[in-house]
Amino acid sequence: MSTAPIGIFDSGIGGTSILKEICALLPHENCIYLADSKNAPYGNKSESEILELSIKNTKLLLEKNAKIIVVACNTATTNAITYLRANFNVSFIGIEPAIKPAALNTKSKTIGILATKGTLSSHLFHNTSALYAKGIKVIEQVGNGIVPLIESGQLYSSKMEELLKLYLQPMIDQNIDYLVLGCTHYPYLIPQLESILPNHVKIIDSGLAVAKQTKTILDQNGLLNPSKTKPKIELFTNLDLEILKSFSQPNYKSYFLDF
Repeated sequence: MSTAPIGIFDSGIGGTSILKEICALLPHENCIYLADSKNAPYGNKSESEILELSIKNTKLLLEKNAKIIVVACNTATTNAITYLRANFNVSFIGIEPAIKPAALNTKSKTIGILATKGTLSSHLFHNTSALYAKGIKVIEQVGNGIVPLIESGQLYSSKMEELLKLYLQPMIDQNIDYLVLGCTHYPYLIPQLESILPNHVKIIDSGLAVAKQTKTILDQNGLLNPSKTKPKIELFTNLDLEILKSFSQPNYKSYFLDF
């Protein structure tokens, strides 16, 4: 199983930001990525719908012999990972907003979080906030419209710029010094976010932490790939193959798959 691929799924192309971190940290690991763009965004769906889609993606990755599964979606993690861990015989790595480092390091005692409705309304998010953000003002902002724009190839567009300014200005007015990104699509916005935010505001995403945790769990289970050959990185989308390719690396192979 050590040469089997790492399985990764997200509600679209956002999780490729996690895939890139994993490939950078684990350059010899084979990977399979599922972009469930047909059903994006998950953040506006009910908990039962998110669970159903997460189960579907998990089963497909296991059919493709995944040795570990990274749920590269904040909404799917917060709503479905407990069920997945209880019902499938494979290790799962989840992702949730990095509230802890922001809360521990803020000087202004005010932090912002940009995330989906599904993440911000979840029990896991509220539990994490209650645990680490006592005495900290957390300004929550649902990123309505952001994921559809990215999924439709409008990452750099006037619509996106308008949305980001609309969502960030209230945070700026309240003197945040950290902005936590609560969706794996959002790291692709960092250049635009930096151009809007004051220079002292630090942006935090969870990509590197997820990659490190993936390496740790693989190592603990003796599943790190011993081979030093060029890895096989396969990406599958059920919607727009060209959009997926635009977020890929030269060594990735991208395919359309109706799942």
